[in-house]
Amino acid sequence: MHHSIAAGLLLSLSCLLTQGVSPCCAAGDEVVEPNPRFRAVPTDRQPGPVMDAETIRAGLESHDRALYIKSGWIRDPYIVLGPDDWYYLTGTQPDEGDPREAADPYNTGLGVKSIVGEQVRVYRSRDLIDWEPLGAPFTLDDSIRGRRVSDPQRRLIWAPEVHWLGERWALVHCPQYVASLALTEGKELAGPWSHPMGRRLGRRHDPSLFQDDDGALYLLWGNTEIAPLKADLSDYAGPSTRIDPAGDRPGPDGEPIQRIGHEGATMIKVGGKYVHLGTAWSTDQGRRGSYNLYYCVADEITGPYGPRKFVGRFLGHGTPFQDRQGRWWCTAFFNGNLPPVPRDGIEQRDLSDNAYTINEQGVTIVPLDVRTTDAGEVIVRAKDPAYATPGPDEAQRF
Repeated sequence: MHHSIAAGLLLSLSCLLTQGVSPCCAAGDEVVEPNPRFRAVPTDRQPGPVMDAETIRAGLESHDRALYIKSGWIRDPYIVLGPDDWYYLTGTQPDEGDPREAADPYNTGLGVKSIVGEQVRVYRSRDLIDWEPLGAPFTLDDSIRGRRVSDPQRRLIWAPEVHWLGERWALVHCPQYVASLALTEGKELAGPWSHPMGRRLGRRHDPSLFQDDDGALYLLWGNTEIAPLKADLSDYAGPSTRIDPAGDRPGPDGEPIQRIGHEGATMIKVGGKYVHLGTAWSTDQGRRGSYNLYYCVADEITGPYGPRKFVGRFLGHGTPFQDRQGRWWCTAFFNGNLPPVPRDGIEQRDLSDNAYTINEQGVTIVPLDVRTTDAGEVIVRAKDPAYATPGPDEAQRF
């Protein structure tokens, strides 16, 4: 593998999987991040306010522009409409009450200065405007492996998702060494939690659940393996299958890359076809460029899948979700080494020298054009022009 990928993608993954990094100290015992790609540019800037309720409400109706709907430090935001007609939100977050959330709002969440905590914090909303905190219904001590982790730098929960399964909720999360698939007892998104798969789940990076039209459940992880699950979620129902887009693209060193991305894989179904989504940096180098979302389509869940296509810029590890009217949105979040850059002219700006985003710290939702053409092609594309256009730094030509 080319050294730029090793220094970027693999080091990024090593942090996300939290293998542990020893801090280096400079004069005055200041903690210095040893990985230059994880270093945030110092700033006194504070995040701007979320959009006012009237602006959000108008944007929800028009479904044509990005909406900044919630403040607060978060990565990998996940939104789903629950059976009780509430929208539920969770994601990678600091622990409740951590003062660094306010003091270091543009913390990257990576490396020795990460403020990622060990709680799954949840919020709910009737209208995607006003959000009610529900506390932390799940912590690392609710997992099977996590309660045995004593190293503070490894007591982390990344990328939680909550899925309504018809009678109860399922929760999945990583890092892989503490990955869980946990179930509630009933309709309330709260403990006590059961773990029917136990350690049979295995070490899974960015696990995600997909439920097919017939109720069959599948687990996705990495980029990307998919495996069927038994109906009672006690074990896998069969072997895993690797799903990659058809064809390849040239990597930074000229070697072909076939995988869809390096993390944040998920799946939706559109027009009877399976849409596999995955995340990558635009340059295919860790923390260089924009953090983007891509997709490929298949007639069968295990493939073969068609070519890799572009969903949107700055939408990496976002959640496609439907509102009450059935319209599709994608969550987006701040993921950069500098504070957000202006969106004006962003379509023409080359971002390849560092990690950039236009997303403010918090949760942004971006409208998606999701449809099947008369020719049977599935389209999944951001509607806001600042997200819809691949930038000059995009490694793949679309």
